[in-house]
Amino acid sequence: MASFNPVKIFSGSQSTYLAEKIAHYYGKDLGGYTCRRFSDGEMSPSFEESVRGCDVFLIQSTPPPGDNLMELLLMVDAARRASAHYVTVVIPYFGYARQDRKDKPRVAIAAKLVANMLQAAGVDRLMTIDLHAGQIQGFFDFPVDHLEGTSVFVPYIKSLALENLIIASPDVGGAGRARTFAKHFNAEIVLCDKHRKRANEIASMQVIGDVEGMNVVLVDDLIDTGGTLCKAAQILLDKGAKSVRAVCTHPIMSGKAHENIANSVLEELVIADTLPLSQANPKIRVLSVAELFAKAIGRIRDHESISSLFIRY
Repeated sequence: MASFNPVKIFSGSQSTYLAEKIAHYYGKDLGGYTCRRFSDGEMSPSFEESVRGCDVFLIQSTPPPGDNLMELLLMVDAARRASAHYVTVVIPYFGYARQDRKDKPRVAIAAKLVANMLQAAGVDRLMTIDLHAGQIQGFFDFPVDHLEGTSVFVPYIKSLALENLIIASPDVGGAGRARTFAKHFNAEIVLCDKHRKRANEIASMQVIGDVEGMNVVLVDDLIDTGGTLCKAAQILLDKGAKSVRAVCTHPIMSGKAHENIANSVLEELVIADTLPLSQANPKIRVLSVAELFAKAIGRIRDHESISSLFIRY
């Protein structure tokens, strides 16, 4: 049974570029919203139209700095205080997801803290894509719709008609992600085993598996500085790979990422538009997930299954 509550879609300051495309595919204009700032940077968001009794979708990725997350929390609170019927946050890139466990003493579990803050603000539902670790969904006590980037990446890779295709993970932790991706092509996987000195700095890396004469596709959920990805690509090519390209959902692209990609042996880097690129790069191909999110919003509105949007093996 379809919902009779009006649907309204709003975008935070960080994700307007993507929210406009989502709203277009959904068939509605973005709702009126402004975020004023005091001289010290304090934010004061407000909706410029009524949301009373509406099913509200708030679109905002939450990469650092914390302003993006804080603005989203304030948007949720404003919607709640304006008597919105149901508040869904659409977070294309869920920031702080890399801190999903205690990997050493005396550290925070930031992903859980963000989940707690979203719940405290009054969120009813979360929609996101390709979390760093799927188990992060368990941090939430409300429904989470976890979309899959394979819905846009797999058709593109298939369109290349690559022979002798093999899927690779740039680290052992991504083995499950690579295996899932490989099933769409009935392909084998190889792993790059890395050891880090510290964050964003790799001490050593080795390849587990044979890539001689193969067209390799590296698969990861995000690319930050690109150091791991570029080093993995070089090692795979040194091991006899015919070509190496990469698929990463979230383009954080910090530091010298663009320079690293441009100077790497990668044929291309295929990314989603969950985050905006700071500059053009001839080696980067962007595939949009806007239509995927729009369809998911429609299914939530109509109380239909989200899993019908996933590509099956």
